[in-house]
Amino acid sequence: MRKTRKKPAQSFSHKRVIDTLTGPVERRMLRWLAVRLPGWVKPDMLTGAGFAGALIISASYILAKQAPGFLWLAVAGFGLNWFGDSLDGTLARFRGIERPRYGYFLDHSMDALNEMLIFFGLGMSSYVHFEIAAIALVGYLLLTLYSSLSTYVAGEFKLSYAYLGPTEVRLIAVIASIWAFFDGPRLVQVFFGSFTVTELIVLGLIVMFFSTFFVSTAGQALRLDREDRPQVKKAVVATQVKAVPRKSPFAAGTPQEPLK
Repeated sequence: MRKTRKKPAQSFSHKRVIDTLTGPVERRMLRWLAVRLPGWVKPDMLTGAGFAGALIISASYILAKQAPGFLWLAVAGFGLNWFGDSLDGTLARFRGIERPRYGYFLDHSMDALNEMLIFFGLGMSSYVHFEIAAIALVGYLLLTLYSSLSTYVAGEFKLSYAYLGPTEVRLIAVIASIWAFFDGPRLVQVFFGSFTVTELIVLGLIVMFFSTFFVSTAGQALRLDREDRPQVKKAVVATQVKAVPRKSPFAAGTPQEPLK
């Protein structure tokens, strides 16, 4: 039986776009850490550390329902999550051992899992209703989907929107967690209902997630339409030329050569 030879994998290249408020400081800090990490620390280990941080955050939010002091453990979990999730790619690039396709696939898969755990734990706490946390998770996953699609169609891996990226969202979550520890699940009356301060922060993130997704998607679609339209016009013209019927010599009104 003849074996089919596998086709060689195509190269995977894209431009990383990250322009955030903390970006300049964060990049210097990540390079500083990458230089000083011992050789036995591997990028996949850091990815696992980021996942462990998400587990700690989720469990801490749930346990904070009984003991608010667990919110400080959630803050530590965000630190561990940032350390693992932000440093794994930096370490791979610093050591020249990056695997673009594998790293991209694993990083995005773990990001989706981490965010699911974090928002699930937040929704199971006494500070945010589960429905609000679920909507925030949908918005975050929509932005993740946009980043993946943009990488495929435009070769642009976008990690920041309006100078905000994953690190800024973590900082917002840390501030909200500390505020929740001191303020508790106290309700605040606003013109559209009563919410905790943490819920108001999450609602703000929901507005940011969904508006950014819709605006970015519409902008990308318009750019792709402008770029692809000339090709479509050429294809239409070529199809019309091929479709023009040739005039038959035996058509009515055509002078024919007399039979001999």
